[in-house]
Amino acid sequence: MPRKLFCMFIAGVWTAVLFPVSALTALVLGGDASIWVCRRLWSPVLLWAGGARLVVHGQENVDPKRPTIYVSNHQSTLDIPAHFVTVPANFRYVAKSQLGWVPFIGWYLWVAGHVFVNRSNRTAAIESLKVAGQRIRGGTSIFLYPEGTRSPDGRILPFKKGPFALALEARVPICPVTIEGTGSIMPKNSWNIVPGPVHVKIGKPIDTTGFAANDREGLARTVRQAIIQQSLELGGKGGDVEDAIAASGYEGVGRPPPSDSKPS
Repeated sequence: MPRKLFCMFIAGVWTAVLFPVSALTALVLGGDASIWVCRRLWSPVLLWAGGARLVVHGQENVDPKRPTIYVSNHQSTLDIPAHFVTVPANFRYVAKSQLGWVPFIGWYLWVAGHVFVNRSNRTAAIESLKVAGQRIRGGTSIFLYPEGTRSPDGRILPFKKGPFALALEARVPICPVTIEGTGSIMPKNSWNIVPGPVHVKIGKPIDTTGFAANDREGLARTVRQAIIQQSLELGGKGGDVEDAIAASGYEGVGRPPPSDSKPS
């Protein structure tokens, strides 16, 4: 309980202090400067409060000057500060549109140029990905979580195909990123903190030019397979290779439930 309350206090106070600073930095010095604030000031404190001990593999595969799409599995809210610290590129996150209405965090995301996606509206989602494509063509890297939600048990969930249409249009490399350990420290929908190691493995860039312009599923399967392999190498649970693509309108679900109601 003391660790839980301590983490909640640190996360709340530090975010309330740093995100306005990051937003102001973005307005005055540009979005890349705000990424520095998040990477050097905000993220390390949150990881320290949670007792996360970072171990990074494959950081040589990051080229800060190369526009890249970084694609990762998603275990915990802690993934965000962990990736800010371990992936040394001035990327922008692709985030759920609901986050834009969260005080402090939403303000920062808007001003720093991160990309919001309304996943409940296919047309709006496509438009958001077009915005992300413009950012990439302008030289900015993008970071996204194609599972669309955090895994409840650490297994890699099916991927949504939409983000890979972005990759095929932009024709930039995709770096598969695998994170293991954050789900044990801070599981989904929980503040029961258990300190421990966090491994982040950044794989070699995958060339998208070898895929047909409409082969979203093929590219998604290739990237997901690389992340599953990296998960197993890190001692993780991997994922179902066959259940690879999320059902239309669902997040993290390859085979939708028999009822017509979609999960919340």
